[in-house]
Amino acid sequence: MVRVLLVTCRIDFQELVEKAVRIDPATELVGVARCGTEAVTMARELSPDILTMDLEPGEDDSAETIREIMISAPVPIVMVSREVSSDLGAVSARALEGGALAVIPAPHPVHGRLEKAATEKFLSTIKAMAQVKVVRQWRKKADAIRPASDSGPGLINSPIGIVGIAASTGGPAAIRSILMKVSATFPAPILIVQHMSNGFIDGVAESLDATLPLKVKIAADGERLRSGTVYLAPDGRQLGVSGRSRIRVVDDAPVAGFKPSGSYLFGSIGRAFKGESLAVVLTGMGDDGTEGLRLLREAGGKAIAQDEESSIVFGMPKSAIGAGLIDFVLPLESIAEKIVALAGAE
Repeated sequence: MVRVLLVTCRIDFQELVEKAVRIDPATELVGVARCGTEAVTMARELSPDILTMDLEPGEDDSAETIREIMISAPVPIVMVSREVSSDLGAVSARALEGGALAVIPAPHPVHGRLEKAATEKFLSTIKAMAQVKVVRQWRKKADAIRPASDSGPGLINSPIGIVGIAASTGGPAAIRSILMKVSATFPAPILIVQHMSNGFIDGVAESLDATLPLKVKIAADGERLRSGTVYLAPDGRQLGVSGRSRIRVVDDAPVAGFKPSGSYLFGSIGRAFKGESLAVVLTGMGDDGTEGLRLLREAGGKAIAQDEESSIVFGMPKSAIGAGLIDFVLPLESIAEKIVALAGAE
């Protein structure tokens, strides 16, 4: 039985979630919190398997509530949205950076009944996310120095000319943590594939751009690659490069079910930049990235994987490491330093 705690101040939203949960005998709604303070208290008292939080902005700061829960009563947290808007995009970005695992669409009614496909997707996601082993956060996060575990050679043959990053569950917070330590003078472009529900990547890009030293934007087909700039794959498009100077954003087929795909990105930068390409595989479910890493490594590129201890979900890094395609297995706090060193930057 998956025990669900819901956080919402909207009765209509509560009714939708209650109806959906009642459909599946393997899920149970154990409580409804009306505000952030209640959510923290109920998370401590009820120890739910998963906490679902209404994404609609209210009086509470949902990101601050998430951070407090992850400090005092760690639990997988999923944001649930009935719509997509610029305001919600910004809220979702803050929530993901605070520790939420994902933003997913809410079940919705059609002619007075819940739409079947959307409801099944909602329930399957809830049950999958409930299995994620989350890591407790601390009020004052020290930058503890941990020894890096290198699983490959550490010599730099030539400076990195481009960086590709792939992430899924837990990715937005991990990406922010890394890029906060990369200066605006970084000498290479950074391309990112982040798996998330459609409609929210713009909010993540805007939030990162407002707070990071680097310029962050959604990638556009044909634009020139610029150093010190971060390009995020748009919804439902594959991201790569056209030669060594231009972005490529196309409606190509999914790779192993993913669109955008980390494998597509890694293969593209590997073909264009060969030994000057660097791939970084971060926390996430599944095995996206592994297939593309084969092409990148054959072309002479290098690869970093986030270690198990610092990953929210060790699926993507584990797949890449298990395939023998990773040069450096590093804790999250050491990845930025390695990227900067490989690029020959200060």
